[in-house]
Amino acid sequence: MIQEAFKHITDIELLKKYKTDQNKEWLGILLQRYTMLLLGVCMKYLKDEEAAKDAVQQIFLKALNELEKYHVEYPKSWLYKIACNYCLMKLRDQKNYISIDKAPAISEIQDVESTLNIERELNLDLLEVAIEELNKEQKTCITLFYLQKKSYQQISAITGFSLLQVKSNIQNGKRNLKILIEKKQSF
Repeated sequence: MIQEAFKHITDIELLKKYKTDQNKEWLGILLQRYTMLLLGVCMKYLKDEEAAKDAVQQIFLKALNELEKYHVEYPKSWLYKIACNYCLMKLRDQKNYISIDKAPAISEIQDVESTLNIERELNLDLLEVAIEELNKEQKTCITLFYLQKKSYQQISAITGFSLLQVKSNIQNGKRNLKILIEKKQSF
């Protein structure tokens, strides 16, 4: 299998090779690595296998075009973001074609709630990816404080950090999360 021959090459190296010689095989290898991830994301949003397969093809084309515009540091999360945005736009476009006469008010409310839930889930996924990119101390303090609802004193006792270090890690972690999420949303 072609993937086995290139699995020692990182995603970033594949992108650099593509940018250097514009050989689309490098990009093809990268995209092939994430085909199943993208198909899963599309299935999650579109709930239709054929639509999801078509969406993956469109996402590949969009990725080719977008790659010329942006410097990509995290290919997996970049592709994931493109997939989520593509699917959300596809769902919004479908809503624009529903006749008001044929769509009862209840289904419209459910559609809005569904879209809000999808957007909320997308934001949580982005947050989860961003938390993983924090340094160890900030990640620990942010997780304990916001996800496990621990106080500064409890975090200090658990980690051995001083209260000042806990406060600093949480503040810096929040700032870094905001920066990381804004970067990911710009893709």
